[in-house]
Amino acid sequence: MSDTLRDQLLGLGFKAAPKPERKPDTRRDGRPQGRPGQARPQGGNKPAHAGNKPGQGKPAQGPRKPRSQEDIDLAKAYAIRAQKEKDERIEAERQKQEEARLRREAKLKLDELLKDKGLNAEAADIARHFPYGGKIKRIYVTADQLKALNAGELGVVQQNGRYLLVSADVLAEAEAIFAPSVALKVDPGAPAGDDPYADPQYQVPDDLIW
Repeated sequence: MSDTLRDQLLGLGFKAAPKPERKPDTRRDGRPQGRPGQARPQGGNKPAHAGNKPGQGKPAQGPRKPRSQEDIDLAKAYAIRAQKEKDERIEAERQKQEEARLRREAKLKLDELLKDKGLNAEAADIARHFPYGGKIKRIYVTADQLKALNAGELGVVQQNGRYLLVSADVLAEAEAIFAPSVALKVDPGAPAGDDPYADPQYQVPDDLIW
């Protein structure tokens, strides 16, 4: 219907048809839906803190029981013991490091002493065996060197895995600098049975595995 016809009907006393009433939007469960952004009430749920008074929810703590003298003495004893053990570990580590330092310095002095002091002969063909470091070691000497070695006029020094034949004087200096380096030092006054390897006829065969 055009506006002109509508105006003519209104002028003749006809009333305009009423507009249908708009019902509020409802959800599936029939309850009205709130406006966008408006929080919906939580079906009777109250906040966790609702109704709690200050101090509620925590168990009441009474005054701490004072420590007895026995507990105090025991704690002190444990602390003293722990400190003592710590001091002992520190001291043991310090001594270990000090021994390692002295050992390095002694080996350096020994290397200086043994420069050009070795008497090992290229023509040596006699194996002189001797115990050292829990094993049987050997050094090759000449016949004259063997006699001098068994008489205590010569000795054997271990240097960096090698065995050097040296004079008795050098052997004594080496022993003063670093005693573990002395591999063979013969006491001429000792009974012959104390050194079974002194006699060449009792040489250990080269192919024998020790």
